[in-house]
Amino acid sequence: MTGRILGLDPGERRVGVALSDPTGTIASPHQYIDRRTQSLEDELRELCVVEEISLIVVGLPINLDGSEGASAGKARAIGEIAAEATGLTVEFQDERFTSHTAETALISGGVKRKKRKEKRDQVAAAVMLQAYLDKRGNERRIS
Repeated sequence: MTGRILGLDPGERRVGVALSDPTGTIASPHQYIDRRTQSLEDELRELCVVEEISLIVVGLPINLDGSEGASAGKARAIGEIAAEATGLTVEFQDERFTSHTAETALISGGVKRKKRKEKRDQVAAAVMLQAYLDKRGNERRIS
């Protein structure tokens, strides 16, 4: 597979966006899409062309017992929207604790409360995407 991987962390209002580097090794926060003021489909189509995306990974909020709740259903719906809008394959990655991890990292970095709110979704997307990239890299080394 060539091209970058796009990571999405779906939320009620915002969808955090992260991108991998071209080698699929490192994830970085990129932006967020505000679903109240932006078209998710249009934003995804444009991002996928401009950034040469080859795969989309959507964060899937799994319950602590491993089951899927209402939030997971919403994440799967965003995955369907992304697949239809872009024609790309969509995979899902467990995203438990990514928002907490992102918040902790932003606090540790001295980011002020108002800025944290703006950055949290995209940093959470990067944490989730990095977990996916690490898992994929480990699977490649084993096979």
